[in-house]
Amino acid sequence: MNNKSRLTPLLIAISLVGGIIIGTFYANHFSGNRLSIINTGSNKINYLLQMIDNQYVDTVNMNSLVEQSMPKILSELDPHSSYISQDDAEEANEDLKGSFSGVGISFTMPNDTVYVMQVIEGGPAQKAGIQSGDRITRADTINLVGMEQHEVMKHLKGTKGSVVKLEIIRRGRPKPLHIKVTRGDIPVKSIDAAYLINDNTGYIRVKSFGEQTYAEFMIAMAELNIEGMKNLIVDLRGNRGGYMHIAIQMANEFLSNRQLIVYTKGRKSPREDYFSDGQGSFPKLPIVILIDEGSASSSEILAGAIQDNDRGTIIGRRSFGKGLVQQPMEFKDGSVVRLTVARYYTPSGRCIQKPYVAGHDEDYENELIARYERGEYFTQDSIRQTGEAFKTRIGRTVYGGGGITPDIFVPEDTSDVTSYYKEAAFNGHIRQFAFDYVDKNRVTLNKFDSVKELRDYLMRQNLLEKFASYAEQQGLHRRNLMLYRSRRLFERAILGSIIYEARSIAEYIEYLNEDDKVVKEALNLIKEGNTYPKKK
Repeated sequence: MNNKSRLTPLLIAISLVGGIIIGTFYANHFSGNRLSIINTGSNKINYLLQMIDNQYVDTVNMNSLVEQSMPKILSELDPHSSYISQDDAEEANEDLKGSFSGVGISFTMPNDTVYVMQVIEGGPAQKAGIQSGDRITRADTINLVGMEQHEVMKHLKGTKGSVVKLEIIRRGRPKPLHIKVTRGDIPVKSIDAAYLINDNTGYIRVKSFGEQTYAEFMIAMAELNIEGMKNLIVDLRGNRGGYMHIAIQMANEFLSNRQLIVYTKGRKSPREDYFSDGQGSFPKLPIVILIDEGSASSSEILAGAIQDNDRGTIIGRRSFGKGLVQQPMEFKDGSVVRLTVARYYTPSGRCIQKPYVAGHDEDYENELIARYERGEYFTQDSIRQTGEAFKTRIGRTVYGGGGITPDIFVPEDTSDVTSYYKEAAFNGHIRQFAFDYVDKNRVTLNKFDSVKELRDYLMRQNLLEKFASYAEQQGLHRRNLMLYRSRRLFERAILGSIIYEARSIAEYIEYLNEDDKVVKEALNLIKEGNTYPKKK
């Protein structure tokens, strides 16, 4: 028998085994195992979309279907994971980036018309000659009257260097003006106000934590230091947060070396600690931080670092309770997913994220209303401390599980609130009255050099009576007893709105601070020299 004959049975056997292996592979791959692959998570979703695209009875816009599905999927995770479409991504990041390209005005839209409140100093609009009080009716060929505010913004913003032709109606001019404005970079300020509130106490209101916030904060601190600042109030009320690293940088300025500021930890994110480096400029400066239920995220990082290190005193009402860290992940089309990847913890070890149930956003969003209804805004005893107890550096007890509880509680003042005042405020009558008053008296109001001079002038103008008559013409029935019971609230709201419309948000805040009970509590604490907490 020759060699070829001997090898024939072996070759046949190898071929049979190979055929069985190959056949089994393809059978499994294209039958049973295929269902197994399809039935796993993301592949199942992809297969569903393919089925809809290939076999659904009607034509479907698949891109639109995916865009609508993304937020719904993320809403099943936690209240802060979110999807931002390509169209909304740039606008969503403007406050954090610190600038955008536009004409450089702030405006409001009473009676469906764009009304210029302030013209940004040195900006494109000011250079082109636009003035406060102007009404903008057209941008190029587009009629802006009656347009939604976010749509108006799209026509005023644009690429840096591009030109927009604005039609302007100006009081005292019989015909419209046509002004060309070359768009440029417009800064988005995150420090609303910074000034000496008395001879030696600085006050800084931080609106958000964006890319430029730390730089703005340090400039404000330097200027206040030159003016003689010996104490500091940082107002974080209503500050919803922003970049975590900015809050860390700001906390670092007030802490000595190797003090823990915050740490983060997640399922796929190992613990990461952030310590002060000892290079802060104000490690001994007496500091008070103001918070409320609108203070969240980075605001709570800063407040928590100061509180847990017993570095200063926190005054106000319990903060929001957002202790989840989002990581932005961008798709090729420019859309963004902000996915929660970790929780952050204050130096004592507490996570201040308030409880939530995945997929139940409505209950989570209504939690602030629940606080109000059970009286938490009015009495400290109503605050629910359901979280674990922790100890600060000197042994004071603090609690996790739902926001930063202030060291000193200041209730919301509702003693003068009447149904007449609430109706006037909520229906916009006060704001509209202030707008009309400023529009008619802008030349006079611009003559005053300080908030105090302007306030003293306004106090002599019998504005409460003028408002009551104005509101009655707008359909708000006059109630004299309620009007005078809420007199203090009305005068504060009316004068504040006029100052805001006529001048700036900084002067508006300065005016409101004159009788702000939380600010007064902070000033009393500073006067007594008790900003550093002591163990009870």
